[in-house]
Amino acid sequence: MSSTDPPTAIDDAPTLAARRLDDLARRVARSGPAGAAGDPATGGGAIDVFAPATAERIGSVPACDAADVDDAVERAREAQAAWSATPAAERAAVIDRFGDLVLDRRAELLDLLQVETGKSRRTAVEELFDVPTGCGYLAETAPDVLADERRSGVAPGLTTATVTYEPVGVVGVISPWNYPLTLSMADALPALAAGNAVVLKPDEKTPYGALALGELLEVAGLPDGLFQVVTGEGPTVGPALIDAVDYVAFTGSTETGRTVAERAGRNLIDCSLELGGNNPLVVLDDADVDEAARGAVQACFSNAGQLCLSAERIYVEESVHDAFLDAFVRETERLTVGTGYDYDAEVGSLVDGAQLDRVRSHVEDARDRGATVLTGGRARPDVAPYCYEPTVLSDVDPDATVACEETFGPVVSVASVPDADAAVAAANDSPYGLNASVWTGDRDRGVEIAREIDCGTVNVNDAFLATWGATDAPMGGFGDSGLGRRHGPEGIRRYVESRTIGVSRVGPLGFPDRIPTDWFVRGAFAALSLGRRARRGGRRLKRRLRGR
Repeated sequence: MSSTDPPTAIDDAPTLAARRLDDLARRVARSGPAGAAGDPATGGGAIDVFAPATAERIGSVPACDAADVDDAVERAREAQAAWSATPAAERAAVIDRFGDLVLDRRAELLDLLQVETGKSRRTAVEELFDVPTGCGYLAETAPDVLADERRSGVAPGLTTATVTYEPVGVVGVISPWNYPLTLSMADALPALAAGNAVVLKPDEKTPYGALALGELLEVAGLPDGLFQVVTGEGPTVGPALIDAVDYVAFTGSTETGRTVAERAGRNLIDCSLELGGNNPLVVLDDADVDEAARGAVQACFSNAGQLCLSAERIYVEESVHDAFLDAFVRETERLTVGTGYDYDAEVGSLVDGAQLDRVRSHVEDARDRGATVLTGGRARPDVAPYCYEPTVLSDVDPDATVACEETFGPVVSVASVPDADAAVAAANDSPYGLNASVWTGDRDRGVEIAREIDCGTVNVNDAFLATWGATDAPMGGFGDSGLGRRHGPEGIRRYVESRTIGVSRVGPLGFPDRIPTDWFVRGAFAALSLGRRARRGGRRLKRRLRGR
C-alpha cells in the first residue's frame, strides 16, 4: 500500500487559520448576563481540539455546563414560537438557501472536515455533498409532508377528520465525530423544516464544522436563537440537554444510546437513535467477483472504516470464494493511505489514539485466536499518528471480538459459506441490524435475498449509497442498531405531534331520539355489515385490475 505525505500543521489547510477557529469557538452558546457567545478562555473551562493528521492542538472550545444548556434551550424556545407560525414553504426556502451557501463555502468546509477528522479529501467530498442534497429534498418535500391531511371520518358525508402536524418544540441533536457535517444536519435540518428549534451538541473532537454550519444557517435567514450549539463533555452536556428539550436525536454507540433512551423515557419525550452496527456483505455465486471486490473495498474502507454503514463481515458462497478473495485483497492493496488536502489518498486517518488502540486490539485478538491477516494489519505512523492499513482477515473465530463487536476501523473478515441460505443465516447472526450489501448477477434474486436480511437498509450491488442517498426513503436500524428513522417523510414527521380534528355536520353523534333504539341498533349493524361486504368486493376488484 502506498501513502501520501501528511500535512504538518493547520497552516497546510488551504483556507484555514487559527484565528478562524477561534472565531467559530466564540459562537458557542454560553450562559451569562446577555446570553452572548462565549470565549473559550473565560466563563468556565475549555476543551482542546486536535488534528488527527498531526496530533497537534488546533484550538479549543468552551466546556459548557448544565446552566449553559438550559440557557441555550430557553433562547431556542423563545425563537421557536415565531418560527412555528412561519409558513412551511418559507421555512423550506431558508433551508434551500442554506444548501446553496454550503456549496459556495465548500472549500473551507472541506478543510474543516479534514483538519477535525483526519479523513481523506475524497471522503470529505462525499460527506459535504450530502448536505445540499438533503436541503433540496426538504425544500421540495417538507411543505407537502407537513400540510393538513383529510382522512376518512367515522360517518362519511356526515363527519370529517383532519390531521394537523405541529412541531414538538425544541429538538436536541447529539451528533458524532465520524461524519460531523452530514449526521448533524441530517437530524437538525428536518427538525427546523418542521417548525422546531434545535440545540446541537457536536462531539467534542469535531466542533468546528457544526459551528460553521450554524453561521451559514444565520446567513441563509434562520432567525436568531433558533439554532444553538453547545460544546462540552458528553456526560455533562448530554443529560442536561435531554432533560431540557422536547425530543432527542442521537447518533453514537449502542451503549450510550441505551442511556439516552432511558433518560428520554423518564422525561416522557420521544427520541430517534442511530446506533452501532456489525454490518454484513454477501457475495452470491452468480456475482461478478471483480465488481463485487471493488464494491467491497468501498463498503469496508470508506472513511477508514469509521462509518456506521461500513461492512465488517463478508460472506461468500464457496464456489466463488477464492476468486473473490483474490480480487478483494488485490483491490485493497491498491488503496493509498494519507491525510493530505488533495485527492491522492483514498483512506485517511483514524480519529485519535483511542480508536487506533481499539482497531489494533481487535486485530490482535483475531490473530491470537487463529485468524490470518491477508493484507494490512499494522499501524502506519510514518503516514500519520493514527493511520492504520486497510486490513483483510480470514479464518476468524466466531467468538473473536472483531466478529462480535463493531470495530469501526479499516478491518473486515471474509468467510466462505456453502450457499445463499447459509450466507443469510450468518448475516443475521448478530444483535445489530443497520446496513447490509448483497452482490449478485441477478438483481431480482438480490432483492429477494435482501428481504431476508434483518437490517434497516439493504443494498443490492452497491455498498451503502443506494440506500443512504435515497433521501425520500427511511434509514435506520433493527435490533441493537437503534430506534426511529431519518430521511424520507418519516424523518420529518418524527419531529411533529399529530392532532386530529373531527367535525360533525349533524350535531352530536349517538343514539337518535326519534327512532326506537332497537330499530336503530339493528339498522346500524346491517349497514356496517353491508359496508364491509362492499369494501371487500372493492378490494378484490382493485387487485384484479392490478393483476394481483
